[in-house]
Amino acid sequence: MQPELNILALVSIGAHPASGRLRRAEQDARAVELGLLLAGPRLRVLHAGDPHQEALRGYLGMGLDELVVLEQPATADALPALAGYLAGSDVQLVLTGSQAETGEGSGMLPFLLAERLGWPLVVGLAEVESIDDGCAQLLQALPRGQRRRLRVRLPFVASVDSAAAVARQSAFGPARRGRLEPHEVEVVDDPLLGEASLQPARPRPKRLKVIKAKTAAERMKAATAKAGGGSGQVLEGLCAERGAEAIFKLLLEEGVLR
Repeated sequence: MQPELNILALVSIGAHPASGRLRRAEQDARAVELGLLLAGPRLRVLHAGDPHQEALRGYLGMGLDELVVLEQPATADALPALAGYLAGSDVQLVLTGSQAETGEGSGMLPFLLAERLGWPLVVGLAEVESIDDGCAQLLQALPRGQRRRLRVRLPFVASVDSAAAVARQSAFGPARRGRLEPHEVEVVDDPLLGEASLQPARPRPKRLKVIKAKTAAERMKAATAKAGGGSGQVLEGLCAERGAEAIFKLLLEEGVLR
């Protein structure tokens, strides 16, 4: 690992799922944990918002000496401030959580930030294996516990997956001794947050699959199997030549539809 690697973690204010009490965000804390494993005390942590928010001290309690806060109201757009700060820095790797627990919580910030900076973006980061010759070898988390090895050039932005290392507990003493360093930035108002109201999103109901299996092993295999096509045949150019009625008739003749 290169000792001079400059890593920065972006953090936000989280909320407890049951009580709603403000705290450090779980996904962002994993990003800080990964940054500490890579850079140790040289890790820089950045937040855009209120520098007097006590919930930010939850990150300081992980062993950080200071946390830089770009001072702006809750209705401001954080993207210009973050992009301006990073564009003028020597940061090589930006770690973020996958989605904020408060505010819009759209999960779009890493995408927009990478686009603004012109850097590559990696989603679902589980582990950084090595960094050499200006490139990083990563493990990306995929569904059903699968992993994919990637090689990405520096600098880049990465959103950390829940498969990454669990964040260490926040200690009270370091949390109180750490410094919240406010920085003045140009405030850009977000018209959407200024006019609209936020409400909790409801998950959409999922269709239940009819699993025709007799044994428990077959039911488990059907529930976890990846969707994929077989080695069937392709009807090329049939839509343009005959239309949907001809396709339906052909499928009936071939016994595909009954």
